[in-house]
Amino acid sequence: MSDINSGNRSSSGNGSNSSNGSHTFTVQVRYFASLREALGGSQAVTVVAGSTVGGLRDQLIALGGAHAQALARGRAVRAAVAQRMAADDTPLAAGAEVAFFPPVTGG
Repeated sequence: MSDINSGNRSSSGNGSNSSNGSHTFTVQVRYFASLREALGGSQAVTVVAGSTVGGLRDQLIALGGAHAQALARGRAVRAAVAQRMAADDTPLAAGAEVAFFPPVTGG
C-alpha cells in the first residue's frame, strides 16, 4: 500500500487542517482487474473536504505516469464507494473506501 497526499500536509487520516486552512482527510483507494495490474492493490490518498469520486480520479490522473494512463478520462473506468456503484459527483467522507475497476461483462 502506498500513501499519496494532495500536496497538503496532513498527518491524520481522520482529518486535519492543511497549511492553507483547508480541511483534509484520507480515503482508501483500491484497484481491481487491469487497474490493479497497472497501479497495485491499494493506496491511501489525502483529499480536501468536499472532494468527489471524479475529483479523486482527477487527482490520481494528475500524478502522471501509470495513473494518468490507467485512469485517463477517455477510458471506461467504474467506481464504487463503500461497495456501492458511484458516479463522479458522489461525495467522499473521511475513511471511505473507493474502488476503481474496468467495466465487467458476463458471458
